[in-house]
Amino acid sequence: MAHKKAGGSKARQGGNVAGKRLGVKVFGGSKVKPGQIILRQRGRTVIPGNNVSMGKDFTIFSVIDGIVQFVYADRRKRKVNVEELK
Repeated sequence: MAHKKAGGSKARQGGNVAGKRLGVKVFGGSKVKPGQIILRQRGRTVIPGNNVSMGKDFTIFSVIDGIVQFVYADRRKRKVNVEELK
C-alpha cells in the first residue's frame, strides 16, 4: 500500500469543459434565409460554395433565401451551396 501522496497529479487532471455546439445546423434540402447559419466548424473542413459565405470563425452561412445543398468538390472536400428558390 502506498503511503506517499501523489504529488501534483490533481493539477494535471483537466477540468470538465462544455462542448462548443459545432456541426451542421441546417441539413441538405432545407430552406434557409439570408444570414442563417448552416454549419459551425473548426478550420476549413467544409468549403463555402454558391450563395454562401464564411465568417472569421469558419462559420458557414447563407447569403440568400434558398435550399441547402451539400456536394463533394473533389474526393475529400465537401462544399455547401444554397440554390435560389424559384
